Amino acid sequence: MPFPKTNPALERALAARAYNEPTAVQSAVLADEAAGRDLLVSAQTGSGKTVAFGLAMAATLLGDAERFERAAEPLALIIAPTRELAVQVHTELSWLYADAGARVVSCVGGMDARAEQRLLSQGCHIVVGTPGRLRDHLERGRLDISALKAVVLDEADEMLDLGFREDLEFILDATPKSRRTLLFSATIAREIANLARDYQQDALRIDTQVRNQAHGDIEYRAVRVAPTDTDHAIVNLLRFYEARAALIFCHTREAVRHLHASLSERGFSTVALSGELSQSERTHALQALRDGRARVCVATDVAARGLDLPDLSLVIHADLPREKATLLHRSGRTGRAGRKGICALIVPFPRRRHLERLLADASIKAIWQDPPKAEEIRARDQERMLEDPAIKEPATPEDLVLAQALLASYQEQGRPAEEIAAALIRFYRSRLPAPEDMFDSGPADLRQERYEERGERKRRDDGARSDRGGSDRSEGGPVSWFRLDVGRENNADPKWLIPLICRRGHITKREIGFIKIFDRETKFEIAADVAQRFMDAVEKSGDQEVKIQPTTPFEKDRGRSNADRLTRESPSGDEGASARPPRKYEGDKPRPFVAKRSEGFARPSDDRKPFRRDERSSERPAFEGRRSNNPKFAHATLDERSGDRPKYDRPKFDKPKFGKSKFDKPKFDGPKSDRSKSDRPNSDRPKFDKPKFEGSGKPKKQHRKGQSRA
Repeated sequence: MPFPKTNPALERALAARAYNEPTAVQSAVLADEAAGRDLLVSAQTGSGKTVAFGLAMAATLLGDAERFERAAEPLALIIAPTRELAVQVHTELSWLYADAGARVVSCVGGMDARAEQRLLSQGCHIVVGTPGRLRDHLERGRLDISALKAVVLDEADEMLDLGFREDLEFILDATPKSRRTLLFSATIAREIANLARDYQQDALRIDTQVRNQAHGDIEYRAVRVAPTDTDHAIVNLLRFYEARAALIFCHTREAVRHLHASLSERGFSTVALSGELSQSERTHALQALRDGRARVCVATDVAARGLDLPDLSLVIHADLPREKATLLHRSGRTGRAGRKGICALIVPFPRRRHLERLLADASIKAIWQDPPKAEEIRARDQERMLEDPAIKEPATPEDLVLAQALLASYQEQGRPAEEIAAALIRFYRSRLPAPEDMFDSGPADLRQERYEERGERKRRDDGARSDRGGSDRSEGGPVSWFRLDVGRENNADPKWLIPLICRRGHITKREIGFIKIFDRETKFEIAADVAQRFMDAVEKSGDQEVKIQPTTPFEKDRGRSNADRLTRESPSGDEGASARPPRKYEGDKPRPFVAKRSEGFARPSDDRKPFRRDERSSERPAFEGRRSNNPKFAHATLDERSGDRPKYDRPKFDKPKFGKSKFDKPKFDGPKSDRSKSDRPNSDRPKFDKPKFEGSGKPKKQHRKGQSRA
């Protein structure tokens, strides 16, 4: 179906861009019933909403004219939630209204506000911006919206989620009442409906979304991985699909920085996109992805709305979305305008139930699979190399001359011609990042069942964890012992030992048993069902900084339950030395007296009766005899009531007496004053004589005539 009749300048622009058939939302806003009315539109992401509202407001802005008049005050205002979406809308409207002579100006945060002020002062027809920057221009008097004819709110639900309600209400209250308001949103929630009721008049509701049906152009794949294999799975997915442009979503800026550095180190041409970057850096990152200078973009949810990359065919959720709307908007960056796309969700074992609920809520059917293995990736590389246009296209004369010279050089050396093809294959593979080896731990269903079983045991036996290693294996199942060549001398601690073991062995914390730290080594338990896989992963890593080797279990621990092992280890590091059992409680018994070792005193025997402070021992010398020759304790005497404890008699000192006249003498060195009336004999400050003024004193109370004074 061709586009409905609209402005001739816009029709030429659509034909130049090969827009032959309108989408559902474009047909709905150009219908006769929507002409000149306020619109409340709910459309699926990637359905061409920008071109839709650009065409819908053309009749309001131009009327019957084909071109705009001289630019003055803006006629249309488009508000977008993010900088990237505002810049993209500015680009789309610029080519759409190019033949109509429209002047389009963008006002977004992070850009030069003075440059925007100069463009606004020169006059424009359409202004595109973010809520914060538009309000700033309005408050400073740089933006005159008194002549507005149309206002468009793009991704209104996202603006409300980001906290722009106050800015939106401020801008809408400043616009003329006769304006036309077009509100576009992915979902019409209660807040969107309230906003439409307050600022729209007789709005036409348009809903082009198909309920309970997933995006037909997006193929969803749920990739099951161990929590420690997330980065490796992302590398293998990028290598397996070899998309010209891929977008990876993370929750936090720190996760974006980590993954961007990891992929760049492995040889991927990667850019980052997050809120901590300046607007120029974010623009350059997106432009590098559009130009093909970068093939992977690692971003936060700032890129989940409105971002349109033509060659984006792969979206990876490194961190699973928390809600359905985020899942749909992230995935909607691919599969746009009829193009196919793949959405891969990295699912660690603990997050499988969460994703199942999320997919059911969004009515999405995903294909569950394991991450691609290195052998599968190499097979795909071979297929892609054979299908490469550089190999299939015919050789030029210059290429044939070089090929003949290379072949002659090999024949002179006695080397076969096949080595030339082998060199070409090596050169082709050298440009590709190496795939990661993924360790298979058995069938996926069995692996998930085993993980859930361990989680159930952990919740049941959470109280029996060891404070030495944080073990979850309190049920006493079969285990295998391993050793690390680090101990207390190397500041060994479970806080960094457990992540090291998980990373080197590709296991989770739940599969680690008890950890016993000695002076020069550390021994730990691994579940017997994953011990072989753990050792294979350790040998494959090739890390020699901290060596992990199998070892024998403790002799005294054999046959005992894990609860009996919650004791401290031997300080000597002897593997056969187990901690001694706790002392048996025998009740409150008085401790026997043990005298100091000195001349004339012997160690008391075991049959000696307990010492009591109220009894004098005949074997002990008198207190006075021991301290009589010590001048330091000459004032000490024996207190009969407290046994041998000496009583300190505080020496008495005579209080010095001084003559009264010595303190009565004033120390004032200034002119002497009359101190005869002073009531402070010890004060050094002379008494101030208050001057007397005439008429001073308490005023007498005035009485009316004939009034008694009583």
